[in-house]
Amino acid sequence: MSMITERPVSNSAGQQPARAAEASVAQRRDVRAVLRAYVALTKPRIVELLLVTTVPAMMLAADGMPSLWLVAVVLVGGSLAAGAASVLNCYIDRDIDQLMRRTKRRPLPAHTVSPRSALIFGLVLAVVSVALMAVFTNLLAAALTLAAIAYYDLVYTLWLKRTTPTNTFWGGACGAAPVLIGWAAVTGSLAPAAWALFGVVFFWQMPHFYPLAMKYKDDYARAGIPMLPVVASSRRVNAEILIFTWLTVLTSLAVWPLGMSVVYGIPTLVVGGMLVVEAHRLARRVARGQAVKPMRLFHWSTTYLTIVFVAVALDALL
Repeated sequence: MSMITERPVSNSAGQQPARAAEASVAQRRDVRAVLRAYVALTKPRIVELLLVTTVPAMMLAADGMPSLWLVAVVLVGGSLAAGAASVLNCYIDRDIDQLMRRTKRRPLPAHTVSPRSALIFGLVLAVVSVALMAVFTNLLAAALTLAAIAYYDLVYTLWLKRTTPTNTFWGGACGAAPVLIGWAAVTGSLAPAAWALFGVVFFWQMPHFYPLAMKYKDDYARAGIPMLPVVASSRRVNAEILIFTWLTVLTSLAVWPLGMSVVYGIPTLVVGGMLVVEAHRLARRVARGQAVKPMRLFHWSTTYLTIVFVAVALDALL
């Protein structure tokens, strides 16, 4: 009697749809990861902070609410310009970013995006942003946009950041440029109030950024970047923080007589006093040799700038 051996029925046909589904899910995840990486290159948090200063400046220039179309164009163009500057900054700094704990997970050091792709992405954003401003606002606003991108990437990132501890001071013009761009988009010119607001943001960047550089000074030292906290004593750094904190507050108060009311003046005076107190608190801790908590001033400085420019917007409306 012969034995008949039954072969098991292959289920490979049933496995193929499952494998295809898994591959599709993995592909979608990869696409989302790449998209997140490109967004991360634009440093969205910096973009948000820049826009906080732009719209109130536009409202003050218009003595009220400018046209929503113009606001939308400037917001889009300004976001693209700030994003372009950040992407090109990441491209230029890819060699030092991989040496710093704070930045080694950025898309270029992590090899999520290739340097060539980042460069093309940044240049496209820059061209589109300047073109938008030129076509839909005016040539002064477009020229200021182009100048801000070029200064941040070619002058600050490529040169100043790597060569001098005064890089934060000289680089401050880039962070303050959106105030001028917003004003110019509305009026086609620049008034004393625009320059005064520019001065507020310019001086503010030292008490804002120096605490961050204090926290990550070992990172900057490892990468060979001569940030002030790397090359100077804590007392020297705190002395500059105090000087520029006072200059920030005094400049913000100098805006008051330039057509502003108590709607701007009172909140600015109060939060300015609080910023000064926080800066002196940090300086006292350093002088006494106590544990330093520089990020308190970093976070409070962001709140300060937001409140000041919200006051600018409210004053323009009321």
